[in-house]
Amino acid sequence: MYNRAALPLRQVAARAALIVPIFALPALLPAGTITGKVELVDKGGRKATDLSDVVVYVDGARVKPKPATATMIMKGKAFNPHVVVVPVGGTVQFPNEDPIFHNAFSVSGDNRFDMELYKRPKVGSFTFQHPGIVKVYCNIHPQMSAVVLVRDNPLFTKAAMDGSFTIENVPAGKYVVKAWHERGGEAGSEVTVTDTGTVQASFTLDGSTYKSVPHKNKFGKNYSTDEKY
Repeated sequence: MYNRAALPLRQVAARAALIVPIFALPALLPAGTITGKVELVDKGGRKATDLSDVVVYVDGARVKPKPATATMIMKGKAFNPHVVVVPVGGTVQFPNEDPIFHNAFSVSGDNRFDMELYKRPKVGSFTFQHPGIVKVYCNIHPQMSAVVLVRDNPLFTKAAMDGSFTIENVPAGKYVVKAWHERGGEAGSEVTVTDTGTVQASFTLDGSTYKSVPHKNKFGKNYSTDEKY
């Protein structure tokens, strides 16, 4: 026998099946883009031609960082790249591609670490839990130095060689955008990011007075002039 009472229930269920996926979709938060360019003035007023070690980031943005991994290769008695940037909770890998020993280390506050001695093909790694600038050296070769920037949000990028940069998915609001370079220090610019628009920011960093200062080894002592590895 035909059950007329069951028909409305089937119709309700069918309509519910169409409605549920709509509510299940994640809400899209309004976000914009910050783009611009950085210049670096070196000694004698010369403009740097390679800005790829400049880091540009949004300061004070309340956006939770996600785990990320960067790589800093030890090869030819040098770190490559010279600068990497990761969010809090991010990991930097230190593969040794030389046939000799290296010992990457840092004594930068809460982000201090010591990779100990190893050579090719071993890979050491460290996970950074605190925001800040981390200066990295090799305990065997004093000419090796690098920098890890650890940020408290994921809104950062490294500039291109010509100094241009783009940071996407920035929540709408007012922020201070900063550019940093090892020789040029830091400069900031206030911006207002709209829901879906693009805002411009430009920076000029002054590296004309930068002086390289010799660093100590991981024990706080001068490096030996007798290189064993």
